[in-house]
Amino acid sequence: MSIAIGIIGGSGLYDMAELTDREERRIETPFGEPSAPYVIGTLRGKRVAFLARHGLGHRLMPSELNFRANIFGFKTLGVEYILSASAVGSLKEEYRPLDLVIPDQFVDRTRGRISTFFGRGLVAHVGFAQPFCARLSDIAYAAARSASATVHKGGAYVCMEGPQFSTLAESRLYRSWGMDIIGMTNLQEAKLAREAEICYTTIALVTDYDCWHPDHDQVTVEMIIANLTQNARTAQQVIANAVDALPFARTCECASALKYAIITRPDAIPAEVKQELAPIVGKYVS
Repeated sequence: MSIAIGIIGGSGLYDMAELTDREERRIETPFGEPSAPYVIGTLRGKRVAFLARHGLGHRLMPSELNFRANIFGFKTLGVEYILSASAVGSLKEEYRPLDLVIPDQFVDRTRGRISTFFGRGLVAHVGFAQPFCARLSDIAYAAARSASATVHKGGAYVCMEGPQFSTLAESRLYRSWGMDIIGMTNLQEAKLAREAEICYTTIALVTDYDCWHPDHDQVTVEMIIANLTQNARTAQQVIANAVDALPFARTCECASALKYAIITRPDAIPAEVKQELAPIVGKYVS
């Protein structure tokens, strides 16, 4: 039985309390091991697959994450929708700690991360002007509202390399660009989900203000951990509410992102690459 709904838990969100009928499933991919075994279970009457982004016990840095394996694993399970929760810093006064943001844009400040399934003799260029699934983002926003969370719709997410946080000059630069939030993980997930024709959205959970804020120096580790814990409780409710509203008819661009994206002539694609990427390209390349 395929599992249509995937959930990625970020910092602080390592489990879903409402998940029942659980089983762990390890998946081998052509790109290596995902961050952790997928936890398959029932949430609001629907089968879902949960993945702890940073591994069991939070042992993987953002730059160490095997994004390709994580998304490929979801694809092989049959996932068509991914709800991704992520801790972020705020670049705007009005986005306060414990608020939620459903972003609609990205700016990439990562360096050298692999963010495509393609290469090795197979070239494809997917559209990424709108990096999040608009319909799934609407569902996430409504789910946050119904959970009585303070939530902001839209906004630009700066994805930085890390693991260090921004310098003050960088933080001020991002604000001058009109950016809204900053994190370290979601861009590669979104790019790979688009290539895999999976609807993807981010539920960004504000833990604190980035270092531009005059009160930033008063922030303690204890305060951030407390916010992470409270955010995780909120995220579980929001995700469960969103699962209630799934599935929907996938007429969005996500569902057919590869239709005109593959450039390589079919007879020029190496057989091994065709075979490895069959879950992704199989309906277009025989």
